[in-house]
This record gives sequence, C-alpha cells and structure tokens, in this order.
Amino acid sequence: MGIEIERKFLVSSDGWRAAAHRVIPMAQGYINDMGALDRGTQNASVRVRIEGDHAALNLKSRTIGHTRQEFDYPIPVDDARALLALCVGGLIDKRRHLVEHAGLTWEVDEFLGDNAGLVVAEVELDSADQAIDLPDWVGAEVTDDARYYNVALASHPYSEW
Repeated sequence: MGIEIERKFLVSSDGWRAAAHRVIPMAQGYINDMGALDRGTQNASVRVRIEGDHAALNLKSRTIGHTRQEFDYPIPVDDARALLALCVGGLIDKRRHLVEHAGLTWEVDEFLGDNAGLVVAEVELDSADQAIDLPDWVGAEVTDDARYYNVALASHPYSEW
C-alpha cells in the first residue's frame, strides 16, 4: 500500500521560476467526480494522467488532509488517451515545474485552460510531522481545502469560483 504525505500551498510570486530545473506537461482526468467522493458513494478518486511520454492510472483515498493512500500504475499512453475520453468533468491541463529548496523537491503546478491563473506548490514529506523550510514564494497553505484537489478542479474549475 502506498502512502502519500503531501502539503499544498498557493504560490504568492514568480520567485520560483528562476530555480525551476524541469518542466513536465500534464493532462489528466477522473473516471469519477468529487460529488461521488463527497456523498461517500466512492472512497477513492480514479485518475488517468499523461505526463510527458508516460501515462499512469492512479487511485487516491478521499481522506482530506496531508496523508492519504495512493496507488500508481503505469499504463500505455494510447490506453490513457482512450481513458481520458471516458472521464467525467473537464480535463486538467497543467505544467509541473520542479524546484529544489532546502533539500526537498517542490512541484509547482501552473494550471492552464479552465483553471488558468491558479498556481500551487506541493511538497511530499517522509512523515506528517516533518519540519519544512517554506520558500519565500509560498503563500497560504491549502492542504485541507478540497477545492484545490485536482479531482475537484476537474468538476469545479478555478475560473468559475
């Protein structure tokens, strides 16, 4: 069983751009939607993602907060394209920028399309109580705000807030 321990923050400035060492284009969608998770009729999001020239099927528990169960399975890109056509809600289109800071890799997601204007930074941790040094370009923490989960953004994009 995979466990993801992750914190998510809004990005308050472009200070991260100079330190970004890799950019990965991503397209993803969800087989289920946030409504099913909210109603409790499903206990995990089911995501299809194309990340550069790789693709994966991902399941993530509906738990709100920084610690969730997560399972990732590589799939052929052609299968992922076919599965994206079956997704509910909109597709998420974003660029992920990798930024090193204080010994950790930060993933800065710059959203496009219906979520354009939204930029969030995520950092994966080894433990829930791990201390982190926040970069000066990090703003408010949104780890516990489900609106910022990608599964929610697929159904309720940032442009509609």
